[in-house]
Amino acid sequence: MLKSLLIENYALIEKLDISFDDGLTIITGETGAGKSILLGALGLILGQRADTRTLNNKNSKCIIEGTFNVKDIQILNLFNENDLDYDDITILRREINTQGKSRAFINDTPVNLTLMKLFAEKLIDIHSQHQSLLFADSSFKYDLLDSWANILPVVISYKNQYQQWLNEIKSLDQLKETEKQTRAELDYLQFQFDELHKVALIPGELDELTSELEILNNAGEIKFSFEKADFILQSNQENIITSLNEIIGLFRSLEKYDPAYSELYTRLQSASIELKDIADTIAGFKDDIEDDPKKAFILQERFDLIQKLLHKHNVADIDDLIRLRDEFEEKIQSFESLEEQIIKLSKSIQEKEKELSVVALDISQKRKKSLETLEKEINSILQELGMPNGRFQVGLKNSSQLHSRGIDDLEFLFSANLGLQPQELSKIASGGELSRLMLAVKSVISLKNLLPTIIFDEIDTGVSGEIGIKVGRILHQIAKNMQVISVTHLPQVAAKGKKHFVVFKKTENQTTKTFVKELNPSQRIEEIAKMMGGENPGKAVIQAAEELFDKQNINQN
Repeated sequence: MLKSLLIENYALIEKLDISFDDGLTIITGETGAGKSILLGALGLILGQRADTRTLNNKNSKCIIEGTFNVKDIQILNLFNENDLDYDDITILRREINTQGKSRAFINDTPVNLTLMKLFAEKLIDIHSQHQSLLFADSSFKYDLLDSWANILPVVISYKNQYQQWLNEIKSLDQLKETEKQTRAELDYLQFQFDELHKVALIPGELDELTSELEILNNAGEIKFSFEKADFILQSNQENIITSLNEIIGLFRSLEKYDPAYSELYTRLQSASIELKDIADTIAGFKDDIEDDPKKAFILQERFDLIQKLLHKHNVADIDDLIRLRDEFEEKIQSFESLEEQIIKLSKSIQEKEKELSVVALDISQKRKKSLETLEKEINSILQELGMPNGRFQVGLKNSSQLHSRGIDDLEFLFSANLGLQPQELSKIASGGELSRLMLAVKSVISLKNLLPTIIFDEIDTGVSGEIGIKVGRILHQIAKNMQVISVTHLPQVAAKGKKHFVVFKKTENQTTKTFVKELNPSQRIEEIAKMMGGENPGKAVIQAAEELFDKQNINQN
């Protein structure tokens, strides 16, 4: 519910601070007095655009602040989802600086205009004589029917599931596109992987191949050197080791004479041991070395193959080739995983579509069951509004495919005259007829408590007499279920209000300003009389205004 509205420096308004009550509040005033300015200011906190033209004083900023009681509104999740502090008394504020730049706040937290508009849509609805455009909005039509059928929670749940389904379809399309692109290079990847995998690469292998090939390619020279060394060391009759052993024998008998001799004897023994070990090692190498052209050919082939792969893939060593091979394998496996994901996701989409179809069919059946009572309720109100032959009808037929609202295509049909078949609204109804139809629809909406506050902006244009009384009665009835603010020119409607404000202009210091004043009962009678008989109403008009005021039993509102 709108508790108060503060306006500073907006158009002709210097400063206004208005408090509102529940029930029906009336706003009246002469044409051009500023009623539209008041609603324009309110529109700013509902998310409308603004610029410096809204400023009364170009040197000061404009402030519009609406205070709402949101205690009984299902809006807490909106606060939580947007990380905003919740308070039962919530303030929406809009500021426009002297450069025309706008800032928006919810409970003193800066927000963007889109979020402010989202909040405002949950709090207040401004209904004007031009709002018949709503009938062209399919979401409005579905919301009306679904709220009447008491299935809005079911439809919201369906919409969430439907969006998830669409997201999965989008993901599937992306996966298929990725698969298509990957498949084009899969054969290439497989060939590259098979080539590297077949080689069975071993880390450090290239160094070993290089070393082994060096030995094989120079086996004759190496073997000759080892054989000659072996001959000199121990195979010759007069070899080095035999000669060294003779020297050791000589010093064995001399070591007792001098410690220095003894040290030499020890060193000679060590040299003998070391030299014998060297000789054995050389003999082993000599036997191991073989001239094997076949083996050399095989190793050279492998060496050349690895070199070719290094050059082909432009890498430095075998470790890089192994890493590349593993990458090829990973991509191939990811493709196989991609195929599994596509199969799994396709199955999920099919299952979700079946589930959605079941829920959509149930929603459709419940809609069809509620059509008759909705049409009956709206047509009853239309008769009360002076359209005895008015006929409102909901066209509902199954769609060829699922959509965000189920499987129903929905159309509002209307006929204002007897004998004419209801047709689509935009093709048949006049502005006045649409206006009364919308009033009937909003009356139905109020029964479902979809909004805490609704503002009717001269919805009664073109209405007078007995029909005006009925419009007032309907507004009064709506106000039992929600806060209603009505900008009106009809005395019959004005008399129905629980609270009554008059908007007027006044010139001060050669400057015209707009003011709003709350009227007491006697002032209300005077205002109603002016609405009935002009600026200076006679006694008869004033008496009629009193009777109308008393007849509406205003004190019981």
